[in-house]
Amino acid sequence: MFVPIGDDNPLKVIAFPYVTVSLIVINVLVFLIEGAGGNDHAFLSSFAVVPHELFQSGLFGGPAAQSADALAIPERITLLSYMFFHGDAMHLLGNMLFLWVFGDNVEDALGHVRFLVFYLACGVAAALLHALNLPGSSDALIGASGAISGVIAAYLVLHPKVGIWVLVAKFIPLKITAAWALGAWIMFQIVMAFMPTTGELTPTAWWAHIGGLLAGALLVVVMRRPGTQLFGR
Repeated sequence: MFVPIGDDNPLKVIAFPYVTVSLIVINVLVFLIEGAGGNDHAFLSSFAVVPHELFQSGLFGGPAAQSADALAIPERITLLSYMFFHGDAMHLLGNMLFLWVFGDNVEDALGHVRFLVFYLACGVAAALLHALNLPGSSDALIGASGAISGVIAAYLVLHPKVGIWVLVAKFIPLKITAAWALGAWIMFQIVMAFMPTTGELTPTAWWAHIGGLLAGALLVVVMRRPGTQLFGR
């Protein structure tokens, strides 16, 4: 739909978005480690959320699921680990660009520690909704897009009137309000979630995006700093 490249939304409380930048660095480092290992499927699957294995093992404990994973990672731990792995460079770049543009202002509104908790909680909620929607699936879910969907929802709740710069059709710069840009992005996720499966080789986890969106919109209301306005300037 569009590529965000910046916004007119200076930080008000924090001096620097340490958590946002740290998350980007960690994701990049993990991707480099993936590349060093040749993007081995069994290795990636060890850290991915696989709905069938998640429910087979028991969400909060129980015997380990039978799988061909390279490492015996407890399935409930994959609810956190999956969001730091990506399928390819474009998958990583797209997610990190959204996090860079929108994460700092959400971190500003929540504070460093609460933003980290918020980000991880949105990622877990995204994986759970995806798994509940496809409980028998053996496809591996990886990527930060569920957590970042939560960041997008929070940004929209906090700053719907802020102007953001986007690239339309990959090359055309355009400045529009967050309400229009992010609102359109959210509607696209919802529409695609209800579309029939297209048979794409690497299907997008639309329900994970929706899970992150719902969690982000709810959590920002209760986790924001005291006095932080919603639907601001």
